[in-house]
Amino acid sequence: MAKLQSSFKNMVLSLTCITLVAAAALAGVYMLTKTQIEQQQREAQDAARLAVMCGREDAVAIETTADGFGGVIRLMVGFDPEGHILGYEVLEQQETPGLGTHIVEWFKNAAKPGQNIIGRKANGQFKVSKDGGEIDAITAATISSRAFLKAINDAYTQFMAQKGEEVEAWTGATTIINETADTTQISVVSDNVTEKEEGNE
Repeated sequence: MAKLQSSFKNMVLSLTCITLVAAAALAGVYMLTKTQIEQQQREAQDAARLAVMCGREDAVAIETTADGFGGVIRLMVGFDPEGHILGYEVLEQQETPGLGTHIVEWFKNAAKPGQNIIGRKANGQFKVSKDGGEIDAITAATISSRAFLKAINDAYTQFMAQKGEEVEAWTGATTIINETADTTQISVVSDNVTEKEEGNE
């Protein structure tokens, strides 16, 4: 068998073949796992909805997003009929490990009332203390904190809109309502967070 000559044409041909085989393998794996991944995402959303509603039948769970420092932050937020925050679950985030990733637990720490939002009456205007608000931002992760609170504000605005009441808050949210026999899910898609800071997140 003759050995292929090492030329630019042969290298390009070899790399093209390798790329096509790898792409076909990735596409095959994606097709095999797509349904399972979608099912796991639905189960995670359902679990989050139950968690933020705390077993209350009169609670409302709202899904909301905002653009954080590293990408989209997606939350499920639970409200009681008066607008108190029952809980939240982070469904998706790509924030900086050890900094912005603290959004998962930071804002529900009952031992630290300055940062805890659970049980507070939402008003659609939550802000970090650095911006004149009452909520303590995550240390060195102000952008993530702002994005998180914007998502909470947007969820509250949609919660009030569902009740037929207006909220004086800045939001660019759009709403998608999906009703099933057992639940009503409201999805909120927020505008981008455009604030940036020097030196840290």
